[in-house]
Amino acid sequence: MTQPVSEYAVDPTFAPDVIVVGAGLAGLVATYEATRTGKKVLVLEQENRANLGGQAFWSLGGLFFIDSPEQRRMGIKDSRELAWQDWQGSAAFDRIGEGDGPERGEDHWGSRWAEAYVDFAATEKRDYLRGLGLKSLTFVGWAERGDGSASGHGNSVPRFHLTWGTGPEVVRVFLEPVEAAEAAGLVRFGFRHRVDDLVVEDGACVGVRGSVLAADDALPRGVASSREVAAEFELGAPAVIVTSGGIGHNFELMRANWPTERVGPAPEHMIAGVPAHVDGRMLAITEAAGANLVNKDRMWAYVEGIHNWDPVWPNHAIRILPGPSSMWFDADGHRLTGMSGVPGADSIGSMKQVLATGADYSWFVLTQSIIEKEFALSGSEQNPDWTDKDLRLMLKERLAKGATSPVEAFKEHGEDFVVATDFDELVAGMNRIARGGRVLDADLLRRQIEERDRQIDNPFGKDAQVMAIHNARRDRTGKLMRVAKPHKILDPAHGPLIAVRLNILSRKTLGGIETNLDSQVIRPDGTPFPGLYAAGEVAGFGGGGVHGHNALEGTFLGGCIFSGRAAGRSVAR
Repeated sequence: MTQPVSEYAVDPTFAPDVIVVGAGLAGLVATYEATRTGKKVLVLEQENRANLGGQAFWSLGGLFFIDSPEQRRMGIKDSRELAWQDWQGSAAFDRIGEGDGPERGEDHWGSRWAEAYVDFAATEKRDYLRGLGLKSLTFVGWAERGDGSASGHGNSVPRFHLTWGTGPEVVRVFLEPVEAAEAAGLVRFGFRHRVDDLVVEDGACVGVRGSVLAADDALPRGVASSREVAAEFELGAPAVIVTSGGIGHNFELMRANWPTERVGPAPEHMIAGVPAHVDGRMLAITEAAGANLVNKDRMWAYVEGIHNWDPVWPNHAIRILPGPSSMWFDADGHRLTGMSGVPGADSIGSMKQVLATGADYSWFVLTQSIIEKEFALSGSEQNPDWTDKDLRLMLKERLAKGATSPVEAFKEHGEDFVVATDFDELVAGMNRIARGGRVLDADLLRRQIEERDRQIDNPFGKDAQVMAIHNARRDRTGKLMRVAKPHKILDPAHGPLIAVRLNILSRKTLGGIETNLDSQVIRPDGTPFPGLYAAGEVAGFGGGGVHGHNALEGTFLGGCIFSGRAAGRSVAR
């Protein structure tokens, strides 16, 4: 096979046992596991070395554990049975089919991966990660609180364990042993190597071919890079693991697969929660080689996206991680209903209500008291105290009066924020940034806020959101750090008033390459594809759809770790 002629050329004397396509978290985990048994691994990555760890680096580092010591210390009673009930209710697997051959359904392997992952999260996952040096903060967050049904979507209890060091720390604990293996001669990286095709001989995957992209070593992490081709390559190995990520910055592909019948029309305006290199190219390439893709219509976009005032990549979006107290209105000024109208409770249910108006945005209306207590921002770079493991800064940012510095910066500079001391002034500001010619009726908005405010006079009531607020404050973490004391939105003592325009933010792919529990790629007839494996988001985090229709949050990094580990151990065997 020919080698590329460029400054990024791979050492022709290096004979890998496995080629890993993609140097994100799943790729690093697979590489780590393979090298533990002495396997030689060639990692191909279309970006430069600065991007090792991929999207995981930018994440908040949330991890899903079940019945952990952290939960127990916070008085949370959890169990494997409760977590599996929640997962099944959220996933709503409805494509099971018959057997594991041609008549199997698209959820056949995803549902099996789901049960295996819940078992992992309830047993060895925490010890596995702590053995690598990863630690969680003491408090546990309550994400995706659900649709109001015990058997339906959502986490019954807090399970979101925040990594001390956030996403960069999750990457570090796998990257350091991989770099040590590189120094020992077991790993080689091929940066700026974009795979364009899988090489298949006699029905087995035996290598890859593609393009060496122009040098861009000076570019920092996350910045969009050149796609100019400098050379071509073809490389072989007995096994190939595809860990190339999802489709989150490929808006064209997202819209082509958008689940319109299930959630509503694809948004016209969308912002990107992932860098430009998250393009989904390897999905079609792997399918063309003979792999089976399933659940293409399942993706995880958020409705609480805001434009980054200081962007790194094109259309750079940040997600608000909200507490439950902000009032939520659609683009026409009607309050979202039920638990889907409670911020942070039911992402897909909220999406349906927002898109049903024909618009692609909605509104939070809140107070300074709420933003100080309840607004967190997704991303490692938006949480320097946690990311830098700075305890003093954390105490200052999280417990002192005022919102965190990154939140205040968005309030001051963000194009989606309106701040006013007067209600009519607030609505006028909202109308100035409304899209599509929509105009909010101040009287309608005021009436709905006053109706909700009357529910605050008692520690009980019939309003679903107010009940959710009281429930959330029974959780120790919620009361201490995440949920504001109930108060009236129009009470000037809690002002100023704040409105936030919320946009649709792309993030994760929930479907993808079908794989069995060893991360072997599956063909359309149900048989394993010799020599070919897939892990991470490109495989729907395992099986082509471990989450089903809904995610429970804190499960994406864990899915990369679990499926990457399975792939690495499989090729090691």
